[in-house]
Amino acid sequence: MGLRVEQDCPQCGAPIELDETDNILECPYCDVRLFIHAPSYFRYLLPHKAPGESIIYAPYLRFNGNVYFCRGYQVSHRVVDITNVGLAFKGLPATLGLRPQAMKLRSATSDTEGTFLKFTLKASDILARAASLTSDSSKSPILHRAYIGETLSLIYLPLYVKGERLFDAVLNRAIARVPGGREVLDRMAVSNARWDLRFIPMLCPRCGWSMEGHKDSVILTCSNCQTAWESSKGRFVEVRVAVAPGEGENTLYLPFWKITAGVEGVTINSFADFIRLTNQPRVIGKEWEEEAMHFWAPGFKIRPKIFLKLGKQFTVSQRRFEEGETMQGKSLYPVTLPRAEAAQAMKVILAASAVNKKNVMPYLPRIRFEVTDASLVYLPFTQRGHELVQQHMNISINRNSLEYGRRR
Repeated sequence: MGLRVEQDCPQCGAPIELDETDNILECPYCDVRLFIHAPSYFRYLLPHKAPGESIIYAPYLRFNGNVYFCRGYQVSHRVVDITNVGLAFKGLPATLGLRPQAMKLRSATSDTEGTFLKFTLKASDILARAASLTSDSSKSPILHRAYIGETLSLIYLPLYVKGERLFDAVLNRAIARVPGGREVLDRMAVSNARWDLRFIPMLCPRCGWSMEGHKDSVILTCSNCQTAWESSKGRFVEVRVAVAPGEGENTLYLPFWKITAGVEGVTINSFADFIRLTNQPRVIGKEWEEEAMHFWAPGFKIRPKIFLKLGKQFTVSQRRFEEGETMQGKSLYPVTLPRAEAAQAMKVILAASAVNKKNVMPYLPRIRFEVTDASLVYLPFTQRGHELVQQHMNISINRNSLEYGRRR
């Protein structure tokens, strides 16, 4: 279940309610549209019910996404939704339970009154521990783990101290003893927090035209100069984009990331090397020996099983796709999976593609990818009732699976 966040419009000050997956703020009062950029994590506050108290905020890591496991000769996956305390302090609840879903949150900023405790635990350790609790009972070691399609943020639990007792400021209930009182917690506080969100006007950096995107889009497009842009370090960076030819008025173009990378640990210097390593039942053409290897991953969030299936099928069949159309007049599905997360999927896609898992799985821990190029490619799908059928490969996707990926 997603979170609801109240955010004031930076232009007119009106309160706006956002989903945690929203990247675009649309104000119904002043009609401004702004892209939201967080310097690190998005940080949210649970509302407290202790007016007049000096509030202390304790950080909790929030993760909602898909975890992929490579273990033995299997590639499996789980959906993980957790909040986990982000510092070592006896007496704090281990999780926030359902409170983040049940309450309307607010963004934490440098102007928020109160004291913020440092997030001192490693996010990677918390996620690995949470993932291990949901993985299968096999005793074989995990060869690789990837987090893809996730929402990662910090949620702060409000607290206050009276004497040597620590109170939950949401329930106004004592939860722990604090020998030494408030001074103990003040020593764990963050100093000079700079967490303010940056709101970027959605104007094309190349031509100044108003860019387009859905609320959960991570890529914005300009219909005037036919460019695509992603946010990086508080500014827009251009993304190379291509469109494969499609036919028919009832065509929807789904985005896929096409990633080229150098590989260490196994030999993949060409498409032919990939076909040999994964033992595909295909006759290798001579020209494949000189053809660069590209990994393909969906540029949209979708159920883990379907994500793996699409990544595998399009990577193995990449030679079928020509590129040369423009975005002009096309019905484009929003890009909701960032390029960085698509790059994290390369190893699990390689493992899923292997017909003979013995050729790949034992080597996963030592395989390293260095991305040398990435582009966004829109592929045409025909809409047939509840199905979307890829026009070059006749692969079908249930439309409800796409909606699930955006709602989760």
